[in-house]
Amino acid sequence: MKYMDDFVKYKLPVLCWMGVIFWFSAQPETASGAMSGSITTIIFSAFDHLGLTKFISVDGLHHIIRKSAHFSIYFILGMLVYRALSRDKQAKTSMKIIGVGILICFAYACSDEIHQLFIDGRSGQIRDVLIDTSGALLGILLFDVVFRKLDRILN
Repeated sequence: MKYMDDFVKYKLPVLCWMGVIFWFSAQPETASGAMSGSITTIIFSAFDHLGLTKFISVDGLHHIIRKSAHFSIYFILGMLVYRALSRDKQAKTSMKIIGVGILICFAYACSDEIHQLFIDGRSGQIRDVLIDTSGALLGILLFDVVFRKLDRILN
């Protein structure tokens, strides 16, 4: 029963979030572009209202939004992976948890980009693997700092 509780609390969220990432990656370029395009339009309108459009183009903003989405979804994955790994009795040190967490997120980022090679209008990009892994790394490191501070406070 304890194993099932741990699975549901700690490992299932990781698998579900990986499913969300897989779903986003499975969107053809037209659907993916439309999603980020609508966000770009809203933000660009706000920039226009503030008189800031002279600093960035619609295409430039769209690129930033798409890459920020990569970073953000892997930032969350990194935190979830760290949380799940920190429950494992085998992973005794913070450095081991961080290392294994980065490897898991990097491997998933690679598989995600390979997956996109089979989707209409999408392509796999090494740059995106680096952005994804950077987001996961920041999520993992942030969670590590929070966990260690909480451990000091509570013990």
